[in-house]
Amino acid sequence: MFCRHLRLKTLPEVWTFARMNAHKLASLQNVTSFPHKKAQSLVYPFNNIEPYLDRSVNRSDFRLFDPSVEDMLRAEKLFLSSPSHHIDYYTSAERMDHAPDLKQPEVCFIGRSNVGKSSLIKALFSLTPEVEVRVSKTPGHTKKMNFFRVGRSFTIVDMPGYGHRAPKDFVDIVEPYLFTRTNLVRTFLLVDGSVGLQPADRIALEMCEETRRPYVIVLTKMDKGGPRTQLLNLLSVHKVIKSETTSCFPQPFLISSLNFWGIYLLRCFVAHITGAVQLTNTAQS
Repeated sequence: MFCRHLRLKTLPEVWTFARMNAHKLASLQNVTSFPHKKAQSLVYPFNNIEPYLDRSVNRSDFRLFDPSVEDMLRAEKLFLSSPSHHIDYYTSAERMDHAPDLKQPEVCFIGRSNVGKSSLIKALFSLTPEVEVRVSKTPGHTKKMNFFRVGRSFTIVDMPGYGHRAPKDFVDIVEPYLFTRTNLVRTFLLVDGSVGLQPADRIALEMCEETRRPYVIVLTKMDKGGPRTQLLNLLSVHKVIKSETTSCFPQPFLISSLNFWGIYLLRCFVAHITGAVQLTNTAQS
């Protein structure tokens, strides 16, 4: 058995707490003033699922990236715009030959239509609300590659979604970017944590493998589906990473853009892999 008996709830206490304090969640500095257990649940979302895991399950792969709160606070400063560190939407591109010639390190986010890519990027930039990240409930809303510059530190790219209502030329847009973008340091493949890996996700995973470049799987919408579903989907994804991939970071990242689960950890990971923040703790990346 992968999981223990679950005390099923509609929403765990931490999610309700997070929604009640949504206006406070943009900054980790505010979260550190919360009661310790609730703050830990928001900052390290795996903590909420771990109690339901059977003791035989190895936890180490879920804690490979384990920065301190101080590391995450330093990373957070990069997502706060200032006169000397300007964050902005830079441009969009329909084709690789239209993409801007930027030299700084770059990360991109890909995933199925309506998986929550734009919502996640909006949450990452929540400290700089003047940065316009368009979010829509309509699948396939993002049709172009959207580039966001984070000062001179790095660039974040929101890619078109695949699957339902994806651009007909999705492959022509995305594949050349993934294979040839020289300053791309990491691809984030988003998977809906409430439904798990879908056939279209497996195709995207194979594409990431073919590039032979490092990528990460992020499980979104972890506020939905209940703990049993979330846990089973997490373990299923983890099994695929261990048995079917060679370039994927072993640790899946757990995210809820709605209540800020894991946003602080992901900010720090992005800052670390782009070379903008050196960790005080030893971590794999």
